[in-house]
Amino acid sequence: MAYFTKVSANNKQGYKWVCVIDGPTDPATGKRNQISRRGDTKKDAEKRAQEALEKVLEFGSEGTVLKNQPFDKLSAEWLETYAKGKVKKSTVRVREKEINILNRYIAKTYVDKIIHKSYQKILNDLDNQGYARTTIEGVHTTANMIFKYSIKNKVRKDNPCTGAVIPVKMLTVEEIENITIEEKYLERIELKEFLAAAREHGLPQDTEIFYLLAFSGMRSGELCALKWSDINFEANEIRVTKTLYNPQNNMKEYELTPPKTSGSIRNFNIDESVLNLLKAHQKKQAKFNMKHRQDFKDFHDKHFVFCRDNGYPYIQKSILNRMERILKKTKITKKATPHIFRHTHISMLSEAEVDLKTIMRRVGHDDPETTMKIYTHVTEKMRKDADEKIKIHFGDILGALRLQEM
Repeated sequence: MAYFTKVSANNKQGYKWVCVIDGPTDPATGKRNQISRRGDTKKDAEKRAQEALEKVLEFGSEGTVLKNQPFDKLSAEWLETYAKGKVKKSTVRVREKEINILNRYIAKTYVDKIIHKSYQKILNDLDNQGYARTTIEGVHTTANMIFKYSIKNKVRKDNPCTGAVIPVKMLTVEEIENITIEEKYLERIELKEFLAAAREHGLPQDTEIFYLLAFSGMRSGELCALKWSDINFEANEIRVTKTLYNPQNNMKEYELTPPKTSGSIRNFNIDESVLNLLKAHQKKQAKFNMKHRQDFKDFHDKHFVFCRDNGYPYIQKSILNRMERILKKTKITKKATPHIFRHTHISMLSEAEVDLKTIMRRVGHDDPETTMKIYTHVTEKMRKDADEKIKIHFGDILGALRLQEM
């Protein structure tokens, strides 16, 4: 029902018509919400009032509050909701960093004013600045979720991310020729050299740490979170159920969270020699802990396999620092981090002729593309080696065949 009244106005006819119509009740107060609009004629006033009503029905208000929302405010609101879902804190932290990147471009821009062209320029500029493709993809994923949230909450009607292109950097011939899968893992001779350096020059626990990484394929975060209850010495088995989360690199501000993926929760057998190394480490640790409990009033007695004198677990940064120290004692030139032992373990299993499915399950469903590349490279190399061995061992027979052909 529309109601009309006349009001004085400084126009030719000296008055305007006001149309008042009933809108939906206020969800917070339950009170009736009336919408009024003016026009030179009844028809014009009613048309404007109906348009305002449509906005209320679509957006939940007349558009003045919802429309004028800057991106940084809406993205913070989205992140708060996102963090309450089934996502790890480390993932929330990544999303926060990606929002910070977006805020550099559109923090104070009203969400409903962001168009596809300006959004594409953001992706292009990130590429021009040399950001990794994975980083740009992450920013795009986060932006897409935020704009979908804005549509759901009636802040805008469309998603400016739709149809956006992630820039792809074309590799030069030189770059293609220089890319080798061997850079992703340690060859047998390199692994042997590194572990020898760990035994000779390593700090306490280095030998145990790096032998376990090499012969288990564990992630460094999984190794840092490992407790003695996760090792079954009788069954020669290790259980992975958690990883260590420590974004501030503060030994006391750590959290134990579920592993990277559900497939990362796993049990696997470990070589008896490595287990014996861990047994000796456990006895040594128990002896030292008796003394350390007296030295440290806040001794952290949580039974971590690898920990400091005060009982707090080593963090991933500690493992990286220890590895870099040992690498300086070797002739290895590869840019290696603790993750290289994961790839090295995949190459070791491939060389031992373990099938790909078993390898994936043992390492906890790692990046399938990298795993496949390493597996294929090693097995192909083994086939070539087999051909060479045949030539060496059966050269006389093959030679006789060649003579016959002549």
